[in-house]
Amino acid sequence: MRAFAWFLLLIAGSLACMAAFTYPAWLLLHPHFNFPFNRIGERIAMLGFLVGFLLVARRLRLADRASLGFGAPRAIYLRELGIGLGLGVVTMSVVAASMVALGLLDFHKAAGYDAGGLAALVGKRLASGLAVGLIEETALRGAMYAGIQRESGTAVAIVLTSVVFAWTHFIGAFHIPAAQVCPWSGVALLAGELKSLAHPLEIADAFLCLTAVGVMLAMVRSITGNTAAGMGLHAGWVWVMLVVHGLSEPNRASPLSFLLSRHDGFTGWLVLGWTVVLGIGLRWFYVGRLARKIARSDFERPG
Repeated sequence: MRAFAWFLLLIAGSLACMAAFTYPAWLLLHPHFNFPFNRIGERIAMLGFLVGFLLVARRLRLADRASLGFGAPRAIYLRELGIGLGLGVVTMSVVAASMVALGLLDFHKAAGYDAGGLAALVGKRLASGLAVGLIEETALRGAMYAGIQRESGTAVAIVLTSVVFAWTHFIGAFHIPAAQVCPWSGVALLAGELKSLAHPLEIADAFLCLTAVGVMLAMVRSITGNTAAGMGLHAGWVWVMLVVHGLSEPNRASPLSFLLSRHDGFTGWLVLGWTVVLGIGLRWFYVGRLARKIARSDFERPG
């Protein structure tokens, strides 16, 4: 569990950096730029995580391409990423369509978009999806997964990375107005961003859903041996989710609104059910691709 402990320490350290350094950074930046206090804190946490990640990966001998999840040749990696992206878009579109069919989404915001605005929304959300897929898959299903798997096996790596994956999604934005900023605001920012974790029953549906999503992505990583497919799937899911968020809001008047979490209005019991179904389908798909690849290589081997 040494690798897991190091990565937990890395996450804790990046949050500590946010608490300690956001106020000094705000004092330097606020007179010249109108950056919100919470955004400065989030960037400091990201920078701290990046620096720490590079150090931890080197210390644990996880800085090579294979450990980071990029072991496949570039052409194959990009092909598998593209296939995963397509599967992610199709499967999450089906999930979103089921929400529409059940009357769980209100698309009144869509009326505010013309063709140009819609195209810009879709393009920006694609960029966000790809960025999220790259960062989270490299850190979690790349280095962290490889380190834990090396020490404790595949099953433990799948479970632990999935729990961490779910937990990090509850570090939420917390706004502190400029007029209320004080030397202790960095600590207040950290407490505010972690406040949802203080009420576990209120986030149980979203937490279980995100854990299941993490298991599905880690399972694909274990089958394929790299992060290409998972990165594509992850990016495709986030892309569709963000577009839906931009065009709609949860319909809380629906008697079935409990199927969508209060946390983000999308994950929850309905997506958890879909995740189980999609996980079975994706496992069948990627195990089949692996079997065909092995059979083809055996057929082509001389003798």
